[in-house]
Amino acid sequence: MAGPVVQLLGKHLHQEVMVYSQVRPTEVPPLLDFLSLYEKFCTTTFCTLESQPHPGSIALRILSDVRECADFGPTILPVLSLTLLPTHPLQSRSLALKAFHRLMPWWFSTQVQNVLYKDLDKLLQAVDDPFQLGSTPPRQDCVSPKRPYREAMYSMVALIEFASSNLWQNHLRRSNFTSCEEVLSTEEGRRTAIRCMLHTAQFIWQAFLHTPAKIIATIRRLEELQCLNTAEVVIMWAWTAGVVDAVDHDGWGLVGDDTFRFYQTHGMGRLAALKRHITDTTMESEHLRFLRMHYESPPCRMGSVKRPIPFSRESHTEPRPTDWTDLRVSRVCQLRRLYHLFGYDLVTWKEKVAAEEGVVTEGVDEKMDVSPGHPIPLVNWACDYP
Repeated sequence: MAGPVVQLLGKHLHQEVMVYSQVRPTEVPPLLDFLSLYEKFCTTTFCTLESQPHPGSIALRILSDVRECADFGPTILPVLSLTLLPTHPLQSRSLALKAFHRLMPWWFSTQVQNVLYKDLDKLLQAVDDPFQLGSTPPRQDCVSPKRPYREAMYSMVALIEFASSNLWQNHLRRSNFTSCEEVLSTEEGRRTAIRCMLHTAQFIWQAFLHTPAKIIATIRRLEELQCLNTAEVVIMWAWTAGVVDAVDHDGWGLVGDDTFRFYQTHGMGRLAALKRHITDTTMESEHLRFLRMHYESPPCRMGSVKRPIPFSRESHTEPRPTDWTDLRVSRVCQLRRLYHLFGYDLVTWKEKVAAEEGVVTEGVDEKMDVSPGHPIPLVNWACDYP
């Protein structure tokens, strides 16, 4: 009796229109129960991957497309915890990782606080290393060969956010970041991670590492796990213009102190990568969209009065020429802030650091002494220009 319904739902698997996003929040748990029941009792005659879509694929597609869910408890967690396993017969791990990332707003909801500790731990054990995808997924799982890597990268971003949460911190293990550490040892890997973080903060979870307290908690937890490349990307995220409000002097004081501590502890040679991130222009469009969504004023203050200039926040409007200028000026301000933190101005920084950049090898802690011996407190100049 359930077969025709599963076939009807399965017709939408390959359609570009996201019809599953029209499912109401209260309909998700009973629909997943229905699919699980059908999968449990189906036979080889009426339920095969060759003859019709697998109900597990439909369940994952629903979870990755819906905007809201009514219940995380006995329905959604078991579906993900099973299908995330590389050994699951469905072999749809990349699609399950997509659902895992898209459900970020609800991983930090009050509903999850009532979930048993062992069930939360079981989920992250199933996620494990997102870049380990198991066997080649079938045709309904992904079309593009780049899709599994993309889903793994976004899942890594979700795990980074988990490191900021008291609820999830203790469930994380170093194995969650094994391949991540390798990916983030390269310039391209770090750039891709920042791009995914910007996308997540704009479209999935606007509270993504949005306060100095969350950023510092994440860095500290990743250090405990000995995931230094991942922690460094979080520092780069913190120094992306606009993540921490330019006029939040107390917040920047906290970020600055922890930045100084991290590089003194783990190697000043890593600072070259942070400087390159601040001046990187390859993600200007994504960065500007992020800023226009989050702020009414740009991340810098210009003119003698030092008053913020209003941003054009409408997402459908094209950026004004002044918006691009504000973004680039903000990078100058971030560099000033970085130089000042380590006790240098532009000239002395170039003399001490820039000459060493040519010999910096990605992922290696070179001995490059650019430290004045102690951090200089950030003065109350914010991000004023000129």
